Amino acid sequence: MDTIARDVRRHLALIGRDGSAEDIAEALRATGQVVSDAAVLSIHDEIARDALGIGVLEPLLNLESLTDIVVNGPDQVFVDQGHGLELTGIRFDDDHAVRALGARLAASVGRRLDDGSPFVDARLANGVRFHGVLGPIAHPGTCLSLRIPSKKRMSFEDWERSFSVDPQAGRILRRLVEKKAAFLVSGGTGSGKTTLLAAMLSLVDSGQRLVIVEDSRELDPDHPHTVWLESRPVNGEGAGLITMTDLVRQALRMRPDRLVVGEVRGGELRDLLQALNTGHEGGCGTIHANSLADLPARLEALGALGGLSREATHAQVAAALSVVVHVSRRGSAREVSQIGLLRRDPTGISTRLAWSRQGHQVSQEEAWDELLEFLS
Repeated sequence: MDTIARDVRRHLALIGRDGSAEDIAEALRATGQVVSDAAVLSIHDEIARDALGIGVLEPLLNLESLTDIVVNGPDQVFVDQGHGLELTGIRFDDDHAVRALGARLAASVGRRLDDGSPFVDARLANGVRFHGVLGPIAHPGTCLSLRIPSKKRMSFEDWERSFSVDPQAGRILRRLVEKKAAFLVSGGTGSGKTTLLAAMLSLVDSGQRLVIVEDSRELDPDHPHTVWLESRPVNGEGAGLITMTDLVRQALRMRPDRLVVGEVRGGELRDLLQALNTGHEGGCGTIHANSLADLPARLEALGALGGLSREATHAQVAAALSVVVHVSRRGSAREVSQIGLLRRDPTGISTRLAWSRQGHQVSQEEAWDELLEFLS
């Protein structure tokens, strides 16, 4: 049916029609195909998917536990259903078809994907995070990445029931939220740090106001008083840029009880630290790091992007942030694997491990007593 649909689309393009049932029937006859109600309906649905949905990728959205769709040129489409990327049998006609889909998805949210703007990163109207890079910049052709939001909001209780949060860790994290401590959730890509932070924010008292700042909206806490601010790149005329730094500054004027930065990845770290050091309790966010031990270097690099010296970054972090929760992924399983304290030492800031987990093995580490004292 794919070949037939391609021939029908070409015929419709030649006659300048938009694909009504009558037009499709005419195109089928013109291309030597048998005309039937079933054939017309099938072609009509496929053309509609191409025009309004995500084309040949649309059936993948019905897959259970789908988190990602990645397209590597016309001949490789992969999905992730929680077990890593798996190759599907879906193919595009050619790289032009991949490019056309990417351009249409970008245009649907007022963005461009063309020779003048060969890559794009955007959130679609249905919440899907979309990224595209045109070939030949990308090889083996135009590459598209779709991050699919979960159909089910994962509560903190879900984390506990699935044993992704150990009972002892669960008590610590609940106390962190209750105490209005400032904390970060760290982890690698796809480790579940955004999902865990959303679950923790759902524990916040309903009378408190959450203001969430994100590069692209992903955090979706189950909380009755939440406001989201989302950054924006420049438009086709080179204007309209709204940075994370801009939004953090605006958020501070919006009477937040909790200031949340969905992912700290740039100079906005400086403004977040300044906010936390001027009386804004309970601030939190996520950050990329492979382990707690790697976090100080990561914070130092982000501080430099915000114009802070190494000494200033370490001083601000030590005064503003208290606890780091690290999330790891082992195969399809995500788990809270480390909890530590950020502390000042003669060389700057360091992380002191208080609690760790490897599989079902839980350990209370060197800073355990210090953590309990902080949470008391």
